Amino acid sequence: MPTTPTWTEISTVDQLVDLLGEPHPRARDKARVALLPVDRDWLAATPFCVLATSSVSGACDASPKGDPAGQLVQVIDEHTIALAERPGNKRADGYKNILENPHVGLNFFIPGRGDTLRINGRARLVSDAPFFDEMLVKGHRPLLAVVVDIEELFFHCAKAFLRSGLWDPQTWDPEAVVPRRAVIASNVEPSGMSIEQLDDYYRPENYSRGLYG
Repeated sequence: MPTTPTWTEISTVDQLVDLLGEPHPRARDKARVALLPVDRDWLAATPFCVLATSSVSGACDASPKGDPAGQLVQVIDEHTIALAERPGNKRADGYKNILENPHVGLNFFIPGRGDTLRINGRARLVSDAPFFDEMLVKGHRPLLAVVVDIEELFFHCAKAFLRSGLWDPQTWDPEAVVPRRAVIASNVEPSGMSIEQLDDYYRPENYSRGLYG
């Protein structure tokens, strides 16, 4: 990791607290251990989350997960939720991490909302269970499910979204600086495919085929 003589590094908790200050009691004490009705409502409304994992050696992964709202999360009980795995690139980086280290962090988003619901807990991978029948999307059962035993959950404030303007359509210009996906793939993911072939591959009507089976 690069360092320079002019950097002032924080290396202790005391230094961090001296810089940031102590959290307000409302923020410090807001974590809970069981789902409330409002949490269930949030999970039923979210179509997207990020699953963060780490291997025993510290190799980290943050993986996006998405399904239609109401079908992303299966609430097993007030202490347990499950996420479906759908067809993907088969790297399974996060799942390999879970097999080594079950601790996970999840952040659940609702489009247009700045606040998010965060859940931390211990995860396990399940290849089949009766609740899989309740996680059908377009007639397809999950390939597997990540079952999370909740250790803490809380709502996170909207300041990051306010600063970023993430949901403001006036800030949306996805190809203004970064080239389209086909060009990125051609430049950094050699496949032997031409730009024309990659454009066709990533065309939404083509790329969306096989999302569930």
